[in-house]
Amino acid sequence: MDQATILVVDDELFFRQLYRDLLSETGHKVEVYDSGDEAISRMSTGDVDLVLTDMVMPGRCGLEVLRAARALVDPPEVILVTGHASLESAIHALKNGARDYLVKPFNPEELKHLVKTCLEQRRLLNENGHLRQQIQLFQTGQSLSSLIELDRLLPRALEVFQRELGGGYGISFMFDAEKKICIQGVAGIERRWAEQLLPRLQPCLAEAAKLKCLSSEELKQISDEQRKFDSVCVLPLRNGGEYKGGLVLGDGPLAMMAETLPQDRLHYLAEQVALGFENACRYQDAQELMYTDDLTGLYNYRYMQVALNQESRRSQRYGLKFSLIFIDLDHFKGINDRHGHLAGSTALQEVAVLLRACVREVDVLFRFGGDEFAALLVETDTDAARVVAERIRQSIADHPFLQDRGQPCRLTATAGYATFPSDAIDCTELLDLADRAMYDGKRVRNAIRGVQELGHE
Repeated sequence: MDQATILVVDDELFFRQLYRDLLSETGHKVEVYDSGDEAISRMSTGDVDLVLTDMVMPGRCGLEVLRAARALVDPPEVILVTGHASLESAIHALKNGARDYLVKPFNPEELKHLVKTCLEQRRLLNENGHLRQQIQLFQTGQSLSSLIELDRLLPRALEVFQRELGGGYGISFMFDAEKKICIQGVAGIERRWAEQLLPRLQPCLAEAAKLKCLSSEELKQISDEQRKFDSVCVLPLRNGGEYKGGLVLGDGPLAMMAETLPQDRLHYLAEQVALGFENACRYQDAQELMYTDDLTGLYNYRYMQVALNQESRRSQRYGLKFSLIFIDLDHFKGINDRHGHLAGSTALQEVAVLLRACVREVDVLFRFGGDEFAALLVETDTDAARVVAERIRQSIADHPFLQDRGQPCRLTATAGYATFPSDAIDCTELLDLADRAMYDGKRVRNAIRGVQELGHE
């Protein structure tokens, strides 16, 4: 490799100039960028050998640059640099495919040696095409198995398999809590065809132990007059042995030619996807345990912070509103005093059921603590939030609590609501305003209050 192309990505001018001076001395072509977005755009045009990127930058960070690099067909080597080093961040970077990790401040000779080593390794790989393909396959498989978010793993898996099969269509799906098929993504096929195809494939998927290319006889059983399938591969996805979803791949040009079908590559990638799926399911289960209230099954205060931050970013990006309702049960202590704490716990569970019936599936419910609850209403303005708050108040007031225990009693609730961004453009302020509105309503109880009504009877 006579002259390598190196991208330098750092938001600090001093380091951009330093890298350029040091690396230009060694005869390399050095391009400098001050943002992750610019670097990712440049990488997509190809002909990049090495990316030297800062870990922490405004906008898209170094890890996002790394992920974008690893997603390319011919990924460049990536060295991550940071002034805030930790063992955890180093391991995370290396697991995601970084070639190495450099800590600011660094010795210039250390940088030159690291770059030289990376480029030498890349040169050796380029000299052995087969080895390079195998390593790329390994890296792709590792990136699939290490994805622990299902909403990232399944689309990435479809993309990888379609590339291996030379095109065709792909479908990813999972089962919901009621064991109904939920399509997660489609590629190269209309959704209506996917909806017709998946039920017919379920016997094949449930019986398959791993990636399976269906026989001509099996294809006849799922074909109809409307559509003929030249080739179909199915991959069941399981967690703890339980069949929970899968991938369907078909009509790829390579898949139609049995002698050229890359069976070993496909089966290796399938194993990595299956492993990633299990890891992602475990991660999701762990997240639910961490973020779920044991008593009511609603999300807890810890997740409330996550959900608010996510929704505020989404709202700012798309110019949407969302609202937050705080709900506090009135005189709840009286139930514990009269009927005991077990009865109180049952009443809280009944409140959770009522709340679920008052909001949409896209809305998020929380048990804030004790007898306080909250509801995050997506794409909801102040007027709509008032309607939902009143629905909640009325539902609780009308419900006969503890009837199954033979201890019927009544409860009421007071609710306060605030809307982003019309009432607040900061999540902490939004929380505070909804809380203040609720406490303002506590002066009369069994009432709802908006931010605009604060201080008024």
